[in-house]
Amino acid sequence: MIIIKNDNEVSLMRKAGKIVGETLLLLENEIKPGITTAELDKIAEEFITKHGAKPSFKGLYGFPSSLCISVNEQVIHGIPGEYMLKDGDIVSIDCGACIDGFHGDAARTFPVGNISSDAQKLIDITKESFFKGIEYAKVGNKLGDVSHEIQSYVEAAGFSVVRDFVGHGIGANVHEDPNVPNFGKAGIGPDLVKGMVLAIEPMVNIGNHKVKTLRNGWTVVTRDSSLSAHYENTVAILSDGPEILTLV
Repeated sequence: MIIIKNDNEVSLMRKAGKIVGETLLLLENEIKPGITTAELDKIAEEFITKHGAKPSFKGLYGFPSSLCISVNEQVIHGIPGEYMLKDGDIVSIDCGACIDGFHGDAARTFPVGNISSDAQKLIDITKESFFKGIEYAKVGNKLGDVSHEIQSYVEAAGFSVVRDFVGHGIGANVHEDPNVPNFGKAGIGPDLVKGMVLAIEPMVNIGNHKVKTLRNGWTVVTRDSSLSAHYENTVAILSDGPEILTLV
């Protein structure tokens, strides 16, 4: 069941989204060769809690950390630890925060030092595909219109979209209906109506779209070991168009 948010609930979600967006901006300034993913996780948790919120992911389904940090061929759900970022890496950071009973969720992929032109193109196309998709996130359209535009843009650039994992509705729970694929046909899926709030999150691989989950039960990687990037925002469907709640 898709839970429609009223104006007050969307306002509460703006608070959560602002904290998530600010956390990611803070982390962007901390990312450099030599910092560990555990150190980034600690910085984020301290910032989120200082602002009166709770990390959405810590303990969710048993996940051990505040952030999902995925490096290079890791797609999503990387567990922060002792890995030290090095020049040429790309690092995807997925962040969630909950305040006043509502969640915000967003992800970015950042370069570490000097990266290859192919890696930079991957990051850019992944981000751009999100913005191409939300041009269709308007009342009266279908969810499939957003999904189709993301896939079309990514594949036209020569990359592939992950099929095994998708975006989602969000609100009082991190994951709600509907699923939000980054692929599919236009003109299908639920109607987009005022008050829907969606976590739209293209996950894009340089190589094949196929992925697998590592033995830790969490970390998803590309099957062909190619680089992967992730870009996500929490988006409210409003009468005058989409509002990105996690972009500050």
